[in-house]
Amino acid sequence: MHKFMLSLARLMAVLGGIVLSLLIVLTCASIAGRILNGLLHGSFMQSFAPVFSDWAIGTGIGPVNGDYELVEAGVAFAIFAFLPLCQITAGHASVDILTNTFSAPVNRFLRMLTEMLFGAVLVLIAVQLFKGTLSKYSNSETSFLLEFPIWWAYGASFLASVTAAILGVYMAGVRIVEFFTRRILVQDGVEAIH
Repeated sequence: MHKFMLSLARLMAVLGGIVLSLLIVLTCASIAGRILNGLLHGSFMQSFAPVFSDWAIGTGIGPVNGDYELVEAGVAFAIFAFLPLCQITAGHASVDILTNTFSAPVNRFLRMLTEMLFGAVLVLIAVQLFKGTLSKYSNSETSFLLEFPIWWAYGASFLASVTAAILGVYMAGVRIVEFFTRRILVQDGVEAIH
């Protein structure tokens, strides 16, 4: 079961990484286009090579239309796509200055409680994204420039958040079993003695 969940988390992280990489390329292309467009419209290029400038501008050199809308939608998906791997590997930031002084049973209890809270919050986020997706779908709301349906972005983020919620609930179950059986089922590096 754990291998399947870890594979699912890694798959989502790969999808999030692909989307994020595409967004980086899109942003770089848009910035380069914006700079080139500004140079081509500038007084130097208009006086030095007006025919070339007009031709290059006519080819469509400029910022990518709707780049902000695509980045906004894509980053939301990427964040939710990375959450499952972060959850299953205990990759969330933690400050354990105080907890290092606690006994092992107290730390197991705190880990169980933390995982249960994470699981509950991830389920709540998934439920709210589902409601948001339905709302955007029923309103037929579209983005301003590209006019793509907003519910597409909400739906993609919802699917990634469902995966995060499943992993959150799974890890909460693992930590509950670990607490009551007093044995470690999933080794994630947090148990190491410093």
